[in-house]
Amino acid sequence: MSNHSNSKSTHGKSKHSFSDTFGDKLKVLLQYLIPQHGISLLMGKIAESKNPSIKNTFINWFIKKYGIDMSIAERQTAQEFETFNDFFTRSLKPEMRPIAEGDDVIVNPADGKTSQLGPIEDGFIFQAKGHRYSAKTLLGGDEALAKPFANGEFATVYLAPKDYHRLHMPIDGKLTKMLHVPGKLFSVNPLTARNVPNLFARNERVVAMFDTEIGPMAMVLVGATIVGSIETVWHGTVTPPTREGVKVWDYQGDDAISLKKGQEMGRFKLGSTVILLFPKNTVEWANNMKAYAPTVMGQQLATISKQS
Repeated sequence: MSNHSNSKSTHGKSKHSFSDTFGDKLKVLLQYLIPQHGISLLMGKIAESKNPSIKNTFINWFIKKYGIDMSIAERQTAQEFETFNDFFTRSLKPEMRPIAEGDDVIVNPADGKTSQLGPIEDGFIFQAKGHRYSAKTLLGGDEALAKPFANGEFATVYLAPKDYHRLHMPIDGKLTKMLHVPGKLFSVNPLTARNVPNLFARNERVVAMFDTEIGPMAMVLVGATIVGSIETVWHGTVTPPTREGVKVWDYQGDDAISLKKGQEMGRFKLGSTVILLFPKNTVEWANNMKAYAPTVMGQQLATISKQS
């Protein structure tokens, strides 16, 4: 599939390209006014409570509210989870998420929905109608990290509350660097994406850089309102705490970490969005992948381009 066809299917009209109501605008405005980090820390503490009456009530309410299919989970009742966060990052039965076969196949990193995907144009990534943001800012302001993606490809996958919240590798990769970039904690739902400029480049995020057979790949884990924590399998909890400036970890030599396609690489506790960046002429999106298309972890997202 060509970049031009991707661009049209991604950026064209959709069921979401309508004017937001006054109530929607008010919801967005309130996000500017509330103490985002304070609320997130409070919710994080509640989500870590082991009090049975608190965590069981919260879990059962959440299952009913969002219609979560617990039959695919390894543990299926509230009593089996130590905390709400334990439930939220629940593991699935292994057979529920088989990894698509093929040496040239790149797989979805998460269950969710493609908010957007397509070409990165002169270093800018499409967020929603009327909004773009820079790859450089997304990657913590590091020009060297952003350079390989200047005219590459991106995919933004939004994880709704009901989704499976473990993140997996789309392709084999060797970890080279991780950054924690402090920022705001706006919601990352479609409504906010349509109304908050530079949303993903202003929210708190964890950037993981990998070397792959097609060159560098960035996986950006974006925090959001009431996201209690972002974790990676090699580091554990990265945030909280938040920091004043960008924190960088380098992984070289004995510290180098290799992860296989489909292997777990991180988790969200309450939220959010993962963004993938690839260099130019390295990936071709699967025909069924376009804006607002559902994603299932392990199913095909793209193939390695013959030009790669």
